[in-house]
Amino acid sequence: MPSVAVKLYSVFFKFLLKHRLQTRFQSLIHDTTTNPDSFGVSTRPDESIAAVNPSFVDGVATKDIHIDPFTSLSIRIFIPDTCLAVTHHSKSKARVLIRSDSSFGSSEDPIRRNSYDPSSVRSKREEVVSNRRNSYACVGIDDSSSKVKSESYQGYLPSGSENCRKLPVMLQFHGGAFVSGSSDSVANDLFCRRIAKLCDVIVVAVGYRLAPENRFPDAFEDGMKVLHWLAKQANLAECSKSMGNVRGGADLRKGEVQRHVADAFGASSMVEPWLAAHGDPARCVLLGVSCGANIADYVARKSVEGGRLLDPVQVVAQVLMYPFFIGSVPTHSEIKMANSYFYDKAMCILSWKLFLREEEFSLDHPAANPLVPDRGPPLKRMPPTLTVVAEHDWMRDRAIAYSEELRKVNVDAPVLEYKDAVHEFATLDMLLKTPQAQACAEDIAIWVKKYISLRGHEFSY
Repeated sequence: MPSVAVKLYSVFFKFLLKHRLQTRFQSLIHDTTTNPDSFGVSTRPDESIAAVNPSFVDGVATKDIHIDPFTSLSIRIFIPDTCLAVTHHSKSKARVLIRSDSSFGSSEDPIRRNSYDPSSVRSKREEVVSNRRNSYACVGIDDSSSKVKSESYQGYLPSGSENCRKLPVMLQFHGGAFVSGSSDSVANDLFCRRIAKLCDVIVVAVGYRLAPENRFPDAFEDGMKVLHWLAKQANLAECSKSMGNVRGGADLRKGEVQRHVADAFGASSMVEPWLAAHGDPARCVLLGVSCGANIADYVARKSVEGGRLLDPVQVVAQVLMYPFFIGSVPTHSEIKMANSYFYDKAMCILSWKLFLREEEFSLDHPAANPLVPDRGPPLKRMPPTLTVVAEHDWMRDRAIAYSEELRKVNVDAPVLEYKDAVHEFATLDMLLKTPQAQACAEDIAIWVKKYISLRGHEFSY
């Protein structure tokens, strides 16, 4: 059984969530003139936000980007420092010092060696951190503008991209019952950092629009917009690379190529340097948490329908973490654990009422129930799907049933069930540092690496 601390926190969590949901539901009842084209909300004032940091802190750099000028759709990119590995025989003049902080663990460590002198420690630490920060800010070409750029940005800018390591791209959709959560919350930031390091991937956390300001299908369409944006970025990067080769190769500065691409396609089509240098869209993975799993499954289905229209993006696998599935005919777990921890069934139904429009509300809506007939393309065309469920989660049975349907048509669809675990046990702020949460992230990494490895399936599960 869950610990006493988890049980007490669950009671407090459900009390606050119920109050917020009822407040928003009442506001919708009184506001009969809701604008369907509202700007959208990607965060809530009661959520703690993690500051973005484009330098490699704890092995991961982050960056926020707004990718749609008409909505509040934004993403946060998490890139691990393993992308900085370059070949030893490279003759590139890349100025990224990938071992700039390696002295911390060596015998030449100025901080450890002078630890008996506090003033020396502070001065040495400031010097090392300053040098490391400036190395990440370099563009990679020894020109006079590099100093100006390092002072204005103070973050990582890739250089010598032909020698940079290419990493798979993982689109991550946060949880929150469609009405809360964000891509830059403290809990989601920590979870995405963990996944980026364990899976060795670039994580793109999607800040989709939230209900009730934005109802179905806005959040689902935002997921597809990000997938199309990723494909556009890959094509723009290839275009700028080709233009650089035609117009002078190495003699043409990266900034001039990007400006030329922007002139041709518009300012919103600037190449994102982290993805251009390090992203491999042909190895794209979807990961959804709770209601984010519903979005991920929708995006996977649409990617199957889109086929080559999304080239070079290829969705090679997806991970559904305790998906937010429901249906009009209750399952055994829905009956037995309707009042389970954190997200009970009554609150989830209220969330669906906030997310779905009144005229189309149904617990068998295609967004809610994956087992309704004629929902989309045949399941046999779906990508490999890992499903994570918790023992004390009333939604577990329907998630397991969906996985069984995938296996019937020979889709690799294993289920990981964690004992004594509750809904969002691996992503909720209070539970993120538990052994179960760490083990779950490691298990996900083992399975995902089967499909993102360049050498083949050398990873067993």
